Amino acid sequence: MRPPYVDLLALPCAGASATMYLRWRRLLPEWIRIVPVELPGRGGRLGESFVEDFEPLVAQLCDEHADSLRGRYALFGHSMGALLAYGIAQRQRALERPLPWALFASASPAPSRRDPQRFAGKNDDAALVADLRKQGGTPDEVFASGELLRLTLDTLGADYRVCESFRHVESAPLPVPVHVFAGRNDDIAADRIEAWRQEAGGRFSLDWFDGGHFFIRPCEREVLAAVVRDLVHRFSGAEHAAACTA
Repeated sequence: MRPPYVDLLALPCAGASATMYLRWRRLLPEWIRIVPVELPGRGGRLGESFVEDFEPLVAQLCDEHADSLRGRYALFGHSMGALLAYGIAQRQRALERPLPWALFASASPAPSRRDPQRFAGKNDDAALVADLRKQGGTPDEVFASGELLRLTLDTLGADYRVCESFRHVESAPLPVPVHVFAGRNDDIAADRIEAWRQEAGGRFSLDWFDGGHFFIRPCEREVLAAVVRDLVHRFSGAEHAAACTA
């Protein structure tokens, strides 16, 4: 039996826009409806002011995507996007609203294991450019264009302030499956990735892929296959539970 339609809200990494997920619409099965989440100040929302504080940004995104968050949905986030996805799931629980079918966290340390010094000294153009080059994943065309580079640095700086404003609060594990994706050559220590297990009150999985922080580009099809596999498993489990209680 084909699973029912599910919205997959996909949140971008720092400095990026929702366009990083647009091609997924062609690569995912039709029952997974990709919802690229655009943050203020970039892409189609370029004329809006950045929101540079974590909690207000999460609240705004929950309001803007309230329709999707009322139905069957899952959350996917890469790097900063994983932190925002976690924040959305936590807010949904706090407000006693429907929880996601699954939380997919990619290239991100667990919320409890974030490095408070990660963004220290990243408040000028030179430091931001150096960080972009270190992380990789930024096309050469961006560095060659003054206009594109300016937009990227402004967005990256705002997003780093979002990440810096995050404060972890101890809470019960989320009662949803948590699936973590990581790059074998990323500079995030393995134990900080594996600490996501403590956030999962349900099923937990961790998949490693070849590559660095932006492994989701060269390993895109493998990542999406894992997403599909886990959502199918979630549907099968729900169907089994319904049959057992009927």
